[in-house]
Amino acid sequence: AFVEAFARRKPAAKPVWAAEIEKAHAAYLEWSTPPQTGPGAVHMGPIIEHLGKVLPEDAILTNGAGNYATWVHRFYRNRRFGTQAAPTSGSMGYGTPAAVAAQSLFPDRTVIAFAGDGCFLMNGQEFATAVQYDLPIIVIVVNNGIYGTIRMHQEREYPSRVVGTELKNPDFAALARAHGGHGETVEKTADFAPAFERARASGKPAIVEIKLDPEAITPTRTITQIRQKL
Repeated sequence: AFVEAFARRKPAAKPVWAAEIEKAHAAYLEWSTPPQTGPGAVHMGPIIEHLGKVLPEDAILTNGAGNYATWVHRFYRNRRFGTQAAPTSGSMGYGTPAAVAAQSLFPDRTVIAFAGDGCFLMNGQEFATAVQYDLPIIVIVVNNGIYGTIRMHQEREYPSRVVGTELKNPDFAALARAHGGHGETVEKTADFAPAFERARASGKPAIVEIKLDPEAITPTRTITQIRQKL
């Protein structure tokens, strides 16, 4: 009752702290506006920006753990409560099974899973579950051929001493088709929008594989810059 009554109240005058709110909001918009360029032919900034424009407000985004998730958390502007499922414990492999669960619970909503290549290979077999139960999730696999977060720490603490972070990956789009789903491969930024629309139009569980340059390790630093401690 208190909340309902409070919601109906209007301030008598413009609050004295209104300017601070506007300043804080402007800072948020600046911080959450993605860069449009970066290393390689595929740039995650325009991709996240595109998703923010085309996804419905109630779309559910899931992800596991990895540097790729930074792009989602920082630059995708959630507009509704209950539209993100992400691991507070930083668990790799969470995104795909979380998307399966979310699509099961909310069959009429769009569900997008983000996964790094190493992250997807932790629990990617759950894509078969999505196919089995006709759950049209779209898994965006950000494939840079490495365990990105671990590699970042290696380069920062032990420059050029790379140990066990390179990956030999399957063709993720072909893997989706092998399961009976839809598969797309994105090798340049302009490829993403039509590939994503084809995945949605298929009505099937889908994988959209993004071939990301490993140098694009964070939105603000490359591997080379981290190695050189710039």
